[in-house]
Amino acid sequence: MDLNGGLERKLMDLKRRIGERRSLLVSYSGGVDSSLLARLTHDVLGERAMAVILDSETYPRGELEKAVALAEAIGLRLRVERFSILDDRDFALNPATRCYICKKKGIAILRRVALEEGIDCIADGVNADDLDDYRPGIAACSEEGIWHPFIDSGLTKKDIRSLARDLGLPVWDKPSSACLASRIPYNERITEEGLRMVEEGEDYLKGLGFGQLRVRMQGRTARIELEDRDMERALIQREEIALKLKGIGFEYVTLDLEGYRSGSSNEVL
Repeated sequence: MDLNGGLERKLMDLKRRIGERRSLLVSYSGGVDSSLLARLTHDVLGERAMAVILDSETYPRGELEKAVALAEAIGLRLRVERFSILDDRDFALNPATRCYICKKKGIAILRRVALEEGIDCIADGVNADDLDDYRPGIAACSEEGIWHPFIDSGLTKKDIRSLARDLGLPVWDKPSSACLASRIPYNERITEEGLRMVEEGEDYLKGLGFGQLRVRMQGRTARIELEDRDMERALIQREEIALKLKGIGFEYVTLDLEGYRSGSSNEVL
């Protein structure tokens, strides 16, 4: 692994911290952050490490399949725990604290699995850059004692992508993702139908070759966020795109002229 001095020191520090744990459970989603952490934990701790996917209605089906396949390729010890977050009325009403509510419920499941497996510590892939946005879910994790090893070792998103690339992880350049609930504006009720519409719309656009994107659902309107480089092509294909998304169930289809930006739903807060 050909790393610069600063990144190599961060990696060595991270491995040392992982090695100090008797055992470790990693909250795993298949994204670059949790994949790198799960891989390093597996390398350092072997069978004393485990990855757990929390599979709820807000987790895209395609992402689940890819995450399981990657875990098998790496050789991770994996459990997939299904739970229904929409059964929680407070979450389904979609307040600005929805991530906090969801994390609390998810952590209870992780704790149960850790107890069953005899694992002492639970960790997630939160990195230093995540602290720059409104993230009530991180607050919930911190309250519950979830370990953030990337933060302790000072790793940024750029660092994580570099390490994942050098380790040969195929997700090293995977676009940032977020749970499907983040596509629904705060205080608009989250339904399984709405989540599936968003997922189907995004899968369709990804299939057309668009890069980082979101389909935000406002009422029955699809508000599409794309990278600047994809805007012109979307306009050229606008009739095809509108026809497809209306077929999914949207009544109106719009292209957000401000383009893709992470956490745009938080702009109203």
